[in-house]
Amino acid sequence: MLIHVQYNSQRFDFVKPSLLDDLIDAKKISKFKRSTGWATVGLDPIRSVRRK
Repeated sequence: MLIHVQYNSQRFDFVKPSLLDDLIDAKKISKFKRSTGWATVGLDPIRSVRRK
């Protein structure tokens, strides 16, 4: 399964779930798609514990 993300440059992409935390931590993405819709980094609740 790939996750739909929007980078800060407004470009869209699909990434592996294992990369999502790194992209959020590096502040490289502004949004990502959840099953319930788009989550905006910095506005919507984001996971706080890293998955291993």
